[in-house]
Amino acid sequence: MTDSSNRNSGDEGGSGPIGGHEGVPSRQRRRFQGISSRAYEHPADRSALVALRKLSGFDTVFKALSGLLPERSLRLLFLSDSVRVSDAQFAHLNVMLRDACYILDLEKVPAMYVTQSPQPNAMCIGLDEPIIVVTTGLVELLDEEEMRAVVGHEVGHALSGHSVYRTILLFLTGIALKVAWIPLGNVAIMALVTGLREWFRKSELSADRAGLLVGQDLRASMRGLMKIAGGNHLHEMNVDAFLEQAEEYEAGGDLRDSVLKILNVLPRSHPFTTVRAAELKKWAESRDYQRIMDGHYPRRDEDKDTSVSDSFRESAAHYADTVRASKDPLMKLVGDLAGGAGDLGGKLRGKFTGGGSGTGTSSGGKGNTAKTGDPDDGATSEGPGPAES
Repeated sequence: MTDSSNRNSGDEGGSGPIGGHEGVPSRQRRRFQGISSRAYEHPADRSALVALRKLSGFDTVFKALSGLLPERSLRLLFLSDSVRVSDAQFAHLNVMLRDACYILDLEKVPAMYVTQSPQPNAMCIGLDEPIIVVTTGLVELLDEEEMRAVVGHEVGHALSGHSVYRTILLFLTGIALKVAWIPLGNVAIMALVTGLREWFRKSELSADRAGLLVGQDLRASMRGLMKIAGGNHLHEMNVDAFLEQAEEYEAGGDLRDSVLKILNVLPRSHPFTTVRAAELKKWAESRDYQRIMDGHYPRRDEDKDTSVSDSFRESAAHYADTVRASKDPLMKLVGDLAGGAGDLGGKLRGKFTGGGSGTGTSSGGKGNTAKTGDPDDGATSEGPGPAES
C-alpha cells in the first residue's frame, strides 16, 4: 500500500516512535490510541469477556491454574523447535507485528514464532504473556497485506485477552481425552469444552475485525480468507462468488440441513471460512466500523466502568436480531416460537396438512382467512433481499 521505509504519518500517530515501537513503518492508516478491545469485539465475545474481567478473584484463580497448565512447556517447545521472529529472523513479519501493535496501541509486543507445518494456521496462546505462532504453510500462502491482516488478527486476540481462555480450552480438551473412559467426567468436561468452543468461534470473528482495523484493506482480508479455504489460486476464485456460498449455506436446505450444520460446527474452534468472510464484510459496511475509523471508539481506561448487564443485553439483542434475520429454516422456526407468531397452531397444521379445508378456510369469514393466511405468507413470500446472518 505504501512504502514501508517511511515513518508513520497517520491521523493520530505523529511521526516518531510511540510506546517503545521504534522502527514502526509508515502506513497511511489510522492509529487507534488507547482503543479498548470492546470496540471490535463480537457482542457474544464481549459479554463473556466483560463478565470474566469483573469476576472477583478471576486473575488469582487463573494464576493458580497456570502451574497446572503446560504453558512453560509450550514456550520451551517453540523456543527450542521453531524460529523466533526478530530483526534477524523473518524481519518482514517482525515489522508487521510491531506495526500491528502500534496501530492497536498494544504497548508490549508479544513474542512471535514461525513453526514448520504445511497446514496454514496461526494462534495466540499463553496465560501470563501471550505468544503468537504462525506456520510456514501460512507464511508461504499469503502476500504481505494478507499476512498483515492475520498478524493484526492475532494481536487483536492478545489485546482482548483471548490467549488466556484459549490456553485453558487446549488444557480442558486434553483432559477430556484422558477421562473419556469415565462417563460422567467426560460429559462434564465436554459440556464445558462445547461452551468454550462457542465462545472461541465468536472470538475469531472479533479478531477478524481487529485484523481489518490493522490492515485497513478489506480486499486483502477477504483474499486471505479465500486462500485459507481454497489455496493459492486467486486467479481461479472470485470474492462475490465466495460470498454467495455463505448466503447459500445460510439459506439452503430444510430442517435436516439445519441440524447437520449445528453438528458440523460443534467440534470446530473456528467458524466456517465463507461465514467469516460474510460476517467481516457486513461489519466493514456497518456504522460501528465507520465510527471507529472516524476516531469514535471506547477507550481502554473506560473498561473498568463497563456494565456486565449492558453487555449481556447487547449480546442477547444480537442473537435475537440474528435469529430474526436468518434465512436458515431452523432459525426461522425458532424466531416464530420466540416471537409468538400469530395462530402458531394453525400455521403448523397448515404446513402438515397442506392447507386443507380446516376451520380457517371453510367458514368463509374474511377475518379467519386473514388469520390463517398471513403467517404462511410471511414465512414463504419473503423476497431475496441482501444476505444477513
